[in-house]
Amino acid sequence: MAHLDSQDPVPDGPTKSEACTRFLQWALPRAGLRWRGYRRVRGTVCKRLNRRLAELGLGDLGAYRRHLGTHPDEWDHFATLCRIPISRFYRDRAVFDALRNSIIPDLAAAALPRRQAALRVWCAGCASGEEVYSLALAWAFELQDRFPRLRLDLLGTDAEPMMIARARRGCYQPGSLKDLPDRWRREGFEQRDHLLCIKQSVRRMGRWTVQDITRRMPDGRFDLICCRNMAFTYFDEAVQRQVLDRLVDRIASQGVLVIGAHERLPHDGELFEPPLGKLPVYKITRRARGRATRQPEAPAVDGSQ
Repeated sequence: MAHLDSQDPVPDGPTKSEACTRFLQWALPRAGLRWRGYRRVRGTVCKRLNRRLAELGLGDLGAYRRHLGTHPDEWDHFATLCRIPISRFYRDRAVFDALRNSIIPDLAAAALPRRQAALRVWCAGCASGEEVYSLALAWAFELQDRFPRLRLDLLGTDAEPMMIARARRGCYQPGSLKDLPDRWRREGFEQRDHLLCIKQSVRRMGRWTVQDITRRMPDGRFDLICCRNMAFTYFDEAVQRQVLDRLVDRIASQGVLVIGAHERLPHDGELFEPPLGKLPVYKITRRARGRATRQPEAPAVDGSQ
Protein backbone atom coordinates (compact mmCIF):
# COMPACT_ATOMS: atom_id res chain seq x y z
CA MET A 1 0.00 0.00 0.00
CA ALA A 2 1.53 3.30 -1.06
CA HIS A 3 1.53 6.18 1.33
CA LEU A 4 3.56 9.18 2.35
CA ASP A 5 4.93 8.94 5.86
CA SER A 6 4.78 12.37 7.43
CA GLN A 7 7.75 11.55 9.63
CA ASP A 8 9.95 10.39 6.76
CA PRO A 9 12.49 12.96 5.55
CA VAL A 10 11.71 14.22 2.06
CA PRO A 11 14.82 14.47 -0.10
CA ASP A 12 15.16 17.81 -1.86
CA GLY A 13 17.74 19.04 -4.30
CA PRO A 14 18.50 18.28 -7.94
CA THR A 15 17.50 14.99 -9.53
CA LYS A 16 20.91 13.34 -9.53
CA SER A 17 21.94 9.73 -9.27
CA GLU A 18 22.18 9.57 -5.50
CA ALA A 19 18.91 11.40 -4.93
CA CYS A 20 17.18 9.21 -7.50
CA THR A 21 18.52 6.06 -5.86
CA ARG A 22 17.16 7.17 -2.48
CA PHE A 23 13.83 8.01 -4.05
CA LEU A 24 13.54 4.63 -5.79
CA GLN A 25 14.46 2.79 -2.59
CA TRP A 26 11.54 4.58 -0.96
CA ALA A 27 9.01 4.40 -3.81
CA LEU A 28 9.52 0.98 -5.36
CA PRO A 29 8.37 -1.08 -2.34
CA ARG A 30 5.23 1.07 -2.10
CA ALA A 31 4.44 0.13 -5.71
CA GLY A 32 4.90 -3.62 -5.17
CA LEU A 33 8.38 -3.54 -6.75
CA ARG A 34 11.80 -4.31 -5.35
CA TRP A 35 14.93 -2.19 -5.46
CA ARG A 36 17.20 -5.18 -6.09
CA GLY A 37 15.71 -5.72 -9.53
CA TYR A 38 16.31 -2.11 -10.55
CA ARG A 39 19.91 -1.56 -9.52
CA ARG A 40 21.29 -2.13 -13.00
CA VAL A 41 18.52 -0.28 -14.84
CA ARG A 42 17.94 2.60 -12.43
CA GLY A 43 19.49 5.03 -14.91
CA THR A 44 16.64 4.36 -17.34
CA VAL A 45 14.01 4.93 -14.67
CA CYS A 46 15.75 8.09 -13.43
CA LYS A 47 15.74 9.57 -16.94
CA ARG A 48 12.00 8.89 -17.19
CA LEU A 49 11.49 10.49 -13.79
CA ASN A 50 13.29 13.61 -15.00
CA ARG A 51 10.92 13.85 -17.94
CA ARG A 52 7.93 13.33 -15.65
CA LEU A 53 9.10 16.12 -13.34
CA ALA A 54 9.28 18.45 -16.34
CA GLU A 55 5.77 17.45 -17.45
CA LEU A 56 4.39 18.19 -13.97
CA GLY A 57 6.43 21.35 -13.49
CA LEU A 58 8.08 19.96 -10.35
CA GLY A 59 11.56 21.00 -9.30
CA ASP A 60 12.93 17.83 -7.74
CA LEU A 61 12.13 14.36 -6.47
CA GLY A 62 11.17 15.68 -3.05
CA ALA A 63 8.38 17.62 -4.75
CA TYR A 64 7.42 14.52 -6.72
CA ARG A 65 7.25 12.48 -3.53
CA ARG A 66 4.90 15.05 -2.03
CA HIS A 67 2.91 14.96 -5.27
CA LEU A 68 2.50 11.19 -4.92
CA GLY A 69 1.18 11.74 -1.42
CA THR A 70 -1.51 14.15 -2.56
CA HIS A 71 -2.30 12.56 -5.96
CA PRO A 72 -2.73 8.78 -5.43
CA ASP A 73 -3.49 8.24 -9.14
CA GLU A 74 0.08 9.27 -9.91
CA TRP A 75 1.27 5.90 -8.58
CA ASP A 76 -0.16 4.28 -11.70
CA HIS A 77 1.95 6.59 -13.84
CA PHE A 78 5.00 5.90 -11.69
CA ALA A 79 4.49 2.19 -12.34
CA THR A 80 4.63 2.80 -16.08
CA LEU A 81 7.96 4.61 -15.64
CA CYS A 82 9.35 1.46 -14.02
CA ARG A 83 8.59 -0.95 -16.87
CA ILE A 84 11.78 -2.19 -18.53
CA PRO A 85 11.06 -3.65 -22.00
CA ILE A 86 14.45 -5.22 -22.75
CA SER A 87 14.11 -7.94 -25.35
CA ARG A 88 15.66 -9.52 -28.42
CA PHE A 89 15.13 -12.65 -30.49
CA TYR A 90 16.27 -15.95 -28.98
CA ARG A 91 17.33 -14.24 -25.74
CA ASP A 92 19.12 -16.76 -23.48
CA ARG A 93 20.20 -19.25 -26.14
CA ALA A 94 20.32 -22.28 -23.82
CA VAL A 95 16.70 -21.75 -22.80
CA PHE A 96 15.48 -21.40 -26.37
CA ASP A 97 17.53 -24.39 -27.51
CA ALA A 98 15.77 -26.43 -24.82
CA LEU A 99 12.37 -25.07 -25.87
CA ARG A 100 13.06 -25.87 -29.49
CA ASN A 101 14.71 -29.28 -29.04
CA SER A 102 12.86 -30.90 -26.15
CA ILE A 103 10.27 -28.87 -24.21
CA ILE A 104 7.90 -27.92 -27.02
CA PRO A 105 8.29 -31.28 -28.85
CA ASP A 106 7.50 -33.13 -25.61
CA LEU A 107 4.45 -30.95 -24.98
CA ALA A 108 3.29 -31.46 -28.56
CA ALA A 109 3.72 -35.23 -28.34
CA ALA A 110 1.70 -35.29 -25.11
CA ALA A 111 -1.06 -33.20 -26.69
CA LEU A 112 -1.68 -35.60 -29.58
CA PRO A 113 -3.26 -38.46 -27.55
CA ARG A 114 -5.56 -35.88 -25.97
CA ARG A 115 -6.61 -34.86 -29.48
CA GLN A 116 -5.80 -31.24 -28.87
CA ALA A 117 -6.21 -29.03 -31.91
CA ALA A 118 -3.61 -26.53 -30.68
CA LEU A 119 -0.69 -26.23 -28.34
CA ARG A 120 -1.45 -23.16 -26.25
CA VAL A 121 1.50 -20.91 -25.35
CA TRP A 122 1.41 -17.63 -23.43
CA CYS A 123 4.32 -15.18 -23.25
CA ALA A 124 3.67 -12.75 -20.39
CA GLY A 125 5.47 -9.42 -20.56
CA CYS A 126 6.27 -10.01 -24.23
CA ALA A 127 7.60 -6.47 -24.88
CA SER A 128 7.69 -5.90 -28.64
CA GLY A 129 7.13 -9.54 -29.56
CA GLU A 130 10.61 -11.01 -30.04
CA GLU A 131 10.00 -13.93 -27.67
CA VAL A 132 6.67 -14.83 -29.28
CA TYR A 133 8.09 -14.69 -32.79
CA SER A 134 11.14 -16.73 -31.74
CA LEU A 135 8.78 -19.53 -30.72
CA ALA A 136 6.75 -19.08 -33.91
CA LEU A 137 9.92 -19.39 -36.00
CA ALA A 138 10.96 -22.53 -34.10
CA TRP A 139 7.58 -24.08 -34.82
CA ALA A 140 7.55 -23.04 -38.50
CA PHE A 141 11.06 -24.22 -39.34
CA GLU A 142 11.69 -27.08 -36.91
CA LEU A 143 8.49 -28.59 -35.52
CA GLN A 144 5.46 -28.00 -37.72
CA ASP A 145 6.26 -30.86 -40.10
CA ARG A 146 6.70 -33.23 -37.13
CA PHE A 147 3.25 -32.42 -35.74
CA PRO A 148 1.06 -31.68 -38.79
CA ARG A 149 -2.21 -32.25 -36.89
CA LEU A 150 -1.34 -29.66 -34.27
CA ARG A 151 -1.17 -25.91 -34.60
CA LEU A 152 0.63 -23.47 -32.34
CA ASP A 153 -1.59 -20.91 -30.62
CA LEU A 154 0.70 -18.13 -29.36
CA LEU A 155 -0.51 -15.33 -27.11
CA GLY A 156 1.66 -12.35 -26.19
CA THR A 157 0.62 -9.91 -23.48
CA ASP A 158 2.24 -6.75 -22.18
CA ALA A 159 1.09 -3.85 -20.04
CA GLU A 160 2.40 -1.26 -22.51
CA PRO A 161 0.14 -0.55 -25.53
CA MET A 162 3.12 0.83 -27.46
CA MET A 163 4.96 -2.49 -27.06
CA ILE A 164 1.97 -4.48 -28.29
CA ALA A 165 1.64 -2.14 -31.29
CA ARG A 166 5.27 -2.83 -32.19
CA ALA A 167 4.71 -6.57 -31.80
CA ARG A 168 1.77 -6.45 -34.18
CA ARG A 169 3.91 -4.62 -36.76
CA GLY A 170 6.64 -7.25 -36.36
CA CYS A 171 9.49 -5.12 -37.77
CA TYR A 172 12.89 -4.97 -36.07
CA GLN A 173 16.41 -3.64 -36.32
CA PRO A 174 18.75 -6.26 -37.80
CA GLY A 175 20.83 -6.35 -34.61
CA SER A 176 17.85 -7.74 -32.68
CA LEU A 177 18.01 -10.92 -34.82
CA LYS A 178 21.71 -11.70 -34.30
CA ASP A 179 21.11 -14.79 -32.12
CA LEU A 180 18.64 -16.47 -34.49
CA PRO A 181 19.68 -19.44 -36.63
CA ASP A 182 20.75 -18.31 -40.10
CA ARG A 183 17.90 -20.04 -41.89
CA TRP A 184 15.30 -18.42 -39.68
CA ARG A 185 16.73 -14.96 -40.41
CA ARG A 186 16.97 -15.66 -44.10
CA GLU A 187 13.56 -17.26 -44.67
CA GLY A 188 11.43 -15.84 -41.87
CA PHE A 189 11.84 -12.14 -42.59
CA GLU A 190 11.55 -9.66 -45.42
CA GLN A 191 13.33 -6.32 -45.62
CA ARG A 192 11.40 -3.05 -45.50
CA ASP A 193 13.58 0.03 -45.66
CA HIS A 194 16.18 -0.57 -42.94
CA LEU A 195 14.07 -3.01 -40.93
CA LEU A 196 13.51 -6.76 -41.04
CA CYS A 197 9.85 -7.71 -40.79
CA ILE A 198 8.32 -11.07 -39.90
CA LYS A 199 6.70 -12.76 -42.87
CA GLN A 200 2.95 -13.15 -42.77
CA SER A 201 3.10 -16.96 -42.58
CA VAL A 202 4.87 -16.64 -39.21
CA ARG A 203 3.16 -13.46 -38.03
CA ARG A 204 -0.30 -15.03 -38.12
CA MET A 205 0.66 -17.53 -35.40
CA GLY A 206 0.71 -14.75 -32.79
CA ARG A 207 -2.13 -13.03 -30.96
CA TRP A 208 -1.62 -9.91 -28.87
CA THR A 209 -3.35 -8.34 -25.88
CA VAL A 210 -2.57 -5.33 -23.71
CA GLN A 211 -2.69 -6.76 -20.19
CA ASP A 212 -1.05 -6.02 -16.84
CA ILE A 213 -0.17 -9.33 -15.21
CA THR A 214 -0.68 -7.91 -11.70
CA ARG A 215 -4.30 -7.10 -12.50
CA ARG A 216 -5.50 -9.64 -15.01
CA MET A 217 -4.45 -12.82 -16.77
CA PRO A 218 -5.84 -14.46 -19.91
CA ASP A 219 -8.60 -17.01 -19.58
CA GLY A 220 -8.06 -20.73 -19.89
CA ARG A 221 -4.98 -22.85 -19.37
CA PHE A 222 -1.77 -23.06 -21.33
CA ASP A 223 0.62 -25.88 -22.14
CA LEU A 224 3.56 -23.49 -21.88
CA ILE A 225 3.87 -20.17 -20.07
CA CYS A 226 6.94 -17.98 -20.49
CA CYS A 227 7.16 -15.33 -17.79
CA ARG A 228 10.77 -14.27 -18.14
CA ASN A 229 12.76 -11.36 -16.78
CA MET A 230 9.75 -9.50 -15.44
CA ALA A 231 7.66 -10.63 -12.46
CA PHE A 232 10.42 -12.50 -10.66
CA THR A 233 12.95 -9.73 -11.26
CA TYR A 234 11.07 -6.51 -10.61
CA PHE A 235 8.12 -7.40 -8.35
CA ASP A 236 8.52 -7.68 -4.59
CA GLU A 237 8.09 -11.10 -2.98
CA ALA A 238 4.48 -10.59 -1.93
CA VAL A 239 3.46 -9.68 -5.47
CA GLN A 240 5.60 -12.48 -6.89
CA ARG A 241 3.68 -14.99 -4.79
CA GLN A 242 0.35 -13.58 -5.91
CA VAL A 243 1.41 -13.74 -9.55
CA LEU A 244 2.86 -17.24 -9.18
CA ASP A 245 -0.30 -18.66 -7.61
CA ARG A 246 -2.30 -17.33 -10.52
CA LEU A 247 0.22 -18.54 -13.09
CA VAL A 248 0.00 -22.04 -11.63
CA ASP A 249 -3.75 -21.91 -12.09
CA ARG A 250 -3.24 -21.04 -15.78
CA ILE A 251 -0.89 -23.96 -16.53
CA ALA A 252 -2.35 -27.14 -17.98
CA SER A 253 -1.98 -30.37 -16.00
CA GLN A 254 1.19 -31.42 -17.83
CA GLY A 255 2.31 -27.90 -18.63
CA VAL A 256 5.56 -26.03 -18.16
CA LEU A 257 6.55 -22.64 -16.75
CA VAL A 258 9.71 -20.91 -17.99
CA ILE A 259 11.20 -17.93 -16.15
CA GLY A 260 14.33 -15.83 -16.64
CA ALA A 261 17.75 -17.41 -16.52
CA HIS A 262 18.73 -15.37 -13.46
CA GLU A 263 15.37 -15.50 -11.67
CA ARG A 264 14.15 -17.65 -8.80
CA LEU A 265 10.64 -18.64 -7.86
CA PRO A 266 9.21 -17.70 -4.43
CA HIS A 267 7.97 -21.21 -3.59
CA ASP A 268 8.44 -23.80 -0.86
CA GLY A 269 10.28 -26.35 -3.00
CA GLU A 270 7.37 -28.80 -3.34
CA LEU A 271 5.24 -27.01 -5.90
CA PHE A 272 7.46 -27.74 -8.90
CA GLU A 273 9.53 -30.55 -10.27
CA PRO A 274 13.24 -29.74 -10.40
CA PRO A 275 14.42 -27.51 -13.25
CA LEU A 276 15.79 -29.05 -16.43
CA GLY A 277 19.42 -29.16 -15.37
CA LYS A 278 20.31 -25.60 -14.48
CA LEU A 279 17.69 -24.15 -16.80
CA PRO A 280 14.75 -22.16 -15.31
CA VAL A 281 12.13 -24.60 -16.60
CA TYR A 282 9.50 -25.95 -14.20
CA LYS A 283 6.81 -28.60 -14.33
CA ILE A 284 3.89 -28.06 -12.01
CA THR A 285 3.16 -30.76 -9.44
CA ARG A 286 -0.28 -31.97 -8.43
CA ARG A 287 0.21 -30.35 -5.04
CA ALA A 288 0.74 -27.00 -6.73
CA ARG A 289 -2.34 -27.52 -8.84
CA GLY A 290 -4.48 -28.21 -5.77
CA ARG A 291 -3.16 -25.19 -3.94
CA ALA A 292 -3.68 -22.87 -6.86
CA THR A 293 -7.28 -23.91 -7.45
CA ARG A 294 -8.04 -23.13 -3.81
CA GLN A 295 -6.53 -19.65 -4.01
CA PRO A 296 -8.89 -16.68 -4.40
CA GLU A 297 -8.21 -14.33 -7.28
CA ALA A 298 -5.35 -12.07 -6.21
CA PRO A 299 -6.16 -8.37 -5.93
CA ALA A 300 -4.72 -5.80 -8.26
CA VAL A 301 -1.39 -4.39 -7.16
CA ASP A 302 -0.66 -0.72 -7.69
CA GLY A 303 0.61 2.16 -5.65
CA SER A 304 -2.73 3.93 -5.42
CA GLN A 305 -4.30 1.21 -3.26
